[in-house]
Amino acid sequence: MYLVKKEVVEQYLKTILSLSEDGKPVKTTELSKKMELAPATVTESLQKLASDGLVKYEPYHGTTLTEEGLVIATKIRRKHRLLERFLSDMLGLESSKVHEQACEMEHKLSDEAEVALCRILNHPDTCSDDSQSIPPCGLDVKSCVECKDQALADIVKQKERKSLKPLTELGAGEKATIQFIRGGRSIVQRLNSMGLTKGAQISLQKSSPFSGPVEISVRGCKVALGRGVAKKIFVQ
Repeated sequence: MYLVKKEVVEQYLKTILSLSEDGKPVKTTELSKKMELAPATVTESLQKLASDGLVKYEPYHGTTLTEEGLVIATKIRRKHRLLERFLSDMLGLESSKVHEQACEMEHKLSDEAEVALCRILNHPDTCSDDSQSIPPCGLDVKSCVECKDQALADIVKQKERKSLKPLTELGAGEKATIQFIRGGRSIVQRLNSMGLTKGAQISLQKSSPFSGPVEISVRGCKVALGRGVAKKIFVQ
């Protein structure tokens, strides 16, 4: 059980995730400024989060998320961005109000409601206003198609997997395993026919700058993918 309220824990983890996009430990002063809290309060909270195994906290050096902390932070980010899409696309809420409203709702949204929301929105890739990427779900399914083919009550019982990253974030020569493909039946079937299936080992050969194509090696063959399609393939 967390030593501070669930909502507070999630807000800390989400903020640390946001501030650590560059891969560097987050300084307490940065976190204090971002969350508008006194440094002493932040330090005490970080020590509690560290004792719960959610962060690694080193005084005068900074804070990083543990694997468990990263999973929770990514899930909250996903819920927030799905809610932004729902509030904007389905309810027509003004863009200036969407973020704040999503912040209030994200901590109350159940995992089952999250899956249902994603289905209603047709498994969106990005937020509607700023095009920020929506993280894939944490369910151990191979694609959105497999998710849609199962009953909601059954799908939420799936074992949670570790955080994934899009294929486009791999470095040249880096190897990974495909874990999830986002999209409808046609895109999933097309990628499957190219040998891109869950469990397939891939290696990034070349990634063109900006919006250029991505070249990978899979099952002994080289395959070129448009960057938009490559972003739908998540690996570990």
